[in-house]
Amino acid sequence: MDTRVPPVPMDRAMADELRRRGCDPEKTEQVFANVLSYTHYALPDPPVSAAARFFALLPHDSLDRVSRLPDALLRNIVSRLPVDDAARTAALSRRWLGVWRSAPLVLVDADLVPAGTAVARAGARRVTSAVSRILAAHPGPFRCVQLTSSYMEDFPGLLTRWLQQLAVKGIQELVLVNRPWPLDLVLPSTFFGMATLTRLYLGLWKFPDTAGLPSAASFPNLLELGLCCVFLESRDMDFILDRSPVLETLCIQGNLFKMRLRLISHSLRCVQIIGSFFEEISVVDAPLLERLIHSEAWTPDDSCTKVKIGHAPKLHLLGYLELDPGNHVLEVGNNIIKAGTRASPSTMVPSVKILAFGVRFGVRNDVKMIPSVLRCFPNVETLHIKSKETDQPTGKLNVKFWHDSGTINSIRSRIKLLVFHDFRGERSELAFLKFFFESALVLKKVVIVLANDHFTSMDDVHSKVASLRSMKRATEGSSVLVTGSSDPDEGYIRSFKRGSNFSLHDPFANY
Repeated sequence: MDTRVPPVPMDRAMADELRRRGCDPEKTEQVFANVLSYTHYALPDPPVSAAARFFALLPHDSLDRVSRLPDALLRNIVSRLPVDDAARTAALSRRWLGVWRSAPLVLVDADLVPAGTAVARAGARRVTSAVSRILAAHPGPFRCVQLTSSYMEDFPGLLTRWLQQLAVKGIQELVLVNRPWPLDLVLPSTFFGMATLTRLYLGLWKFPDTAGLPSAASFPNLLELGLCCVFLESRDMDFILDRSPVLETLCIQGNLFKMRLRLISHSLRCVQIIGSFFEEISVVDAPLLERLIHSEAWTPDDSCTKVKIGHAPKLHLLGYLELDPGNHVLEVGNNIIKAGTRASPSTMVPSVKILAFGVRFGVRNDVKMIPSVLRCFPNVETLHIKSKETDQPTGKLNVKFWHDSGTINSIRSRIKLLVFHDFRGERSELAFLKFFFESALVLKKVVIVLANDHFTSMDDVHSKVASLRSMKRATEGSSVLVTGSSDPDEGYIRSFKRGSNFSLHDPFANY
């Protein structure tokens, strides 16, 4: 995973306040450097790159062919340039000035930072001044604006003015990330006036109180929304979903507070939640929802997360569920799924074809959830299982347990691909895989992804999987692939880009 964001120095007042609370300011800086890195990793890629190389005409070729192109094509070219290169074209001639002023501009403030330098406050002020000049000089529209390099608390009222200008000038995509100090900087409610927005990502802000917003506040054209470490309440999320009638993709990363997420939307197709805690994620009424991804989930002590599947007839992909009945609850309809839950129409989600869950094979109560959960999803064709470590094992289950649990129809007649992540060769893992191989009648392929840094040699690997390769399988033509992860940091689980990319049939595949 890219960790390109260095620690952000806090001012003395913030450091003194943290010391009064018994916190180490230096450690806190490092924590929020990591938070910023995760946030930046989750952001969409800018549509232009400052790393692109430009070439002058060869000495023997003095003919200016570019200027012969029609204005519409030149505007398209300028709109694909980094903002400083786009602005330089205005100096070529009066015609090029007109082209620049009418081109849908891309403004990425990180491109204004000298290469290889960190964004200290002095440098950030220069970037902020440059952004103000560009927003004032260009009449719009702005195709994409990404503002991630300013300390907005240094400029009271400036962000409000920027957002007002962008609203008037037809902003289409906006990424707005604050530097982390202070932690409770309130985002101006001005962005609710951006009727032309199609994509919005916000990072490290306190959300404005939606109770005081006018009834006309809405995002009529917003298709994609990302909220990264944004302080907001459940009613604010309800407000956003209610006022975004065409929203298709919702991405949430780094939520740290008790919230209930109620998905009521007739347009949502993909919801991704990464590294967050929610008391409840409830799919109430989402007739177009195809993907629900909840990865890197965590729960504070004495807390629990409930995932409830209600009306979602097109839900095709679901993961990563955590089979940990002490901290995570799965509810289908009004039925809480427990070990031993009987399959019935009211406990099943027949639309899901790709299912992913994590389980601690060293914890008996967690493993006992597997048969019940698999029976809830009778038509799964691709199954991802992530084997999780535990420092408090409570016993291992052998093959007899699996045979005694009875027939699991999805294993027997539906699952064609099993991907077993973080395999360590433990007895409980091997017992499950042997049962699976003996039961699966339509299985085509099994991929065993080895846990990072667990095996000492390939001989060690072969000794663990030899019995699986040699055993008689119910589907004789099925193949077994043993491989290491191609993404050792598991950035694929933390990536909004993969999950919302519908051209990827299976965003969980990282082998």
